[in-house]
Amino acid sequence: MATTASNGAGRLARILRRLILVLVVLAMLAAGVLFAVQNPEPVALDLLVVDLAPRSLALWLLATLALGGLLGLLASSIIILRLRGKLVLARRKLEKCKVELDRLRVAGLKDGE
Repeated sequence: MATTASNGAGRLARILRRLILVLVVLAMLAAGVLFAVQNPEPVALDLLVVDLAPRSLALWLLATLALGGLLGLLASSIIILRLRGKLVLARRKLEKCKVELDRLRVAGLKDGE
């Protein structure tokens, strides 16, 4: 009976989490649309060596946000791959230690008999 109550609570928590996520996404979308509507004037971008054609300010900011997000994902992916490699090595070492411990336990039992 307790598992039924906990399943119901877990399901309610998932629904509430999804609802909050949808509301946050909708609020961000509304803020983005308002920003784009309020800033329609084209802005030329000068990147020292390249002059980019005038586009809306909202487009430049969204492109910058997307580029930053992609670079952040790339950087975190590199770190995650390194950590996974270390985890694999640690698991191998742990397995070797377990085998060694089992071998020593068996040897100790034989000596104690």
